[in-house]
Amino acid sequence: MTELGKTGLQVPRIAVGCMRMCNLEEKRAAELIHTALDCGMNFFDHADIYGGGKSEEIFSRAIGMNAQVREKIILQSKCGIRKGFYDFSKSHIVNSVDGILKRLQTDYLDVLLLHRPDALADPEEVAEAFDELYRSGKVRNFGVSNEKPMQIELLSKYLNRPVCVNQLQLSIPNASMITNGLNVNMENDSAVERDGSVLDYCRLKDITIQPWSPFQYGFMEGVFLNNREKFNVLNQTIDRMAEEKSASPEAIVIAWILRHPARMQPVVGTMNPARLKGIAKALKIALTREEWYEIYRSAGNVLP
Repeated sequence: MTELGKTGLQVPRIAVGCMRMCNLEEKRAAELIHTALDCGMNFFDHADIYGGGKSEEIFSRAIGMNAQVREKIILQSKCGIRKGFYDFSKSHIVNSVDGILKRLQTDYLDVLLLHRPDALADPEEVAEAFDELYRSGKVRNFGVSNEKPMQIELLSKYLNRPVCVNQLQLSIPNASMITNGLNVNMENDSAVERDGSVLDYCRLKDITIQPWSPFQYGFMEGVFLNNREKFNVLNQTIDRMAEEKSASPEAIVIAWILRHPARMQPVVGTMNPARLKGIAKALKIALTREEWYEIYRSAGNVLP
């Protein structure tokens, strides 16, 4: 378990992403949910746009939501993405939460995240929405997703509660937030800082980073595991370590993220119960410093 930001809320090291739950029948969803709970993963990540809200509806029915069940789980959802634009207006945030709560059949969210930066966001208006949701008991903690430090700083200027989460894309082949910190003052593409040192910023501010798409490369271009054409050396390295540690390749990937001292909470979106069980074993894998760097280099990352 680890603390989520500075909230005092203890959460599992791995979160279960529910984006694809809209594609499951209720029985299959129930199997996945209970597998997660059996593995100690009681943190479920949602968003109002996942399946147009269908993922949240299937989840609440599959878990048999009631007061007793609700006490045993941690629910996070996101809002702010609309068809063709982003919307951080107070009315949209508040109305979105009402819809989320109705679909999840619960009275409150443990965490609400703003899904993607809104160029037209008024931070004071966002703060008003957060205050209203907090006072009403509908949301207990707040965070962001895909935001850089100055965007968080601007928002935080008006908030009465600290941002506790920043959900960011991160995987072994897509690790620019780590790579640019290893190439300081270097004249190469890896030294280009595209995120405002978001990794170091979140560590300084005690904001939990939740890596999304930990098995993807590029921007949702595909899974790198078993992609021998593009990531042969990486797969060879992961497969060897998986065999040595009697674990699945997926567990090695998640163990690589968990090995970083930022104490990130990766969000895994598999809808396969057996694969989820395998991923859970990452919690028992302690990669050495040498192993971590070997995996990093095998993805084509070059140390200066």
